[in-house]
Parts: sequence; C-alpha cells; structure tokens
Amino acid sequence: MSTPKCTDLMMLLHQAAYVLETELTAKLAEIGMTPRGRCVLSSAVDAGRTQTELAELSNMDKTTMVVTMDALEKAGLAERKLSPTDRRARIIEVTEAGRELLARADRVVADVYEDVLGSLPEGEREGLLGALTRLIEGRLGEPVECDRPPRRRALRQAVG
Repeated sequence: MSTPKCTDLMMLLHQAAYVLETELTAKLAEIGMTPRGRCVLSSAVDAGRTQTELAELSNMDKTTMVVTMDALEKAGLAERKLSPTDRRARIIEVTEAGRELLARADRVVADVYEDVLGSLPEGEREGLLGALTRLIEGRLGEPVECDRPPRRRALRQAVG
C-alpha cells in the first residue's frame, strides 16, 4: 500500500498535536494547571522519583524542569525532598493540594480526549489510537541522531 504523494505525515501529526496541546493548555489554565505541571505531578505521585528522573520521563530539559518545579512548589502542589540514598538528588513529592488539583486536571484531560475522539466515527477511534501507539512503540520510538535536533516538547504524559 503506498501513501499518496500529497500526504505530509509530519505536518498532519504536528498540526493535530499543536491544536490538542493548545486546547489542553487553555482548559487546564482554567483550573490553575499547565500541561507540564500535570505531566510532572502525574509522574511523581507516589513514585519516589528524583527531579532528574521526572525530567526524563516528561521529555523536559533540566532548565524547563527546574522552572516547572519552582512553579509547582510556589503553588504548594509539590515539594523537593532530599533523597535518602543520594544527598545530591531531590525526590519530588506531590502535596495533598497537588493531588486534588491533579485529579481535577485528569478529568479535564479525559473530557478533552473524549471530545476529540468523539469527533471521529466510532470505528476510527481505536484504529487511530492503535496505529499511533504502534508507531511510537516501534518505528517512531526513538529519534535518529542529527546535528540539530528539534526541541523536545513535554507531550508524552500530556497525552497519556
């Protein structure tokens, strides 16, 4: 099966991701959350992970992670605690306020996903999700080496 020449796969995926991320950003802002903040809290809750581990899981560089954690701490949603096994590392703990806001954020995300997927005919929903999952678990699982890689975005948990 060949792909039509007019299909620009990267643009289709980029446009869908951009519009979804923008909608999630707007909806989460209504409750005082960001996609990055949700991503970090979601990966940190009851996990005992370090800030470095969370940055990796969230596809964030160190600077972005520090800024995100500063905002979460300032809002009282998470705390940095000294690691019991490595005094140089900080374990991120989600506060009770963070857990409550994360639960609300998860509902917002679930509602947006349901609305987006609901705009497709029922038979196409599973196919789309299955195909995208197979791509990121297979052929598109790891980026290739290149001299000037594009900036990585914190989408993995935002869409998961």
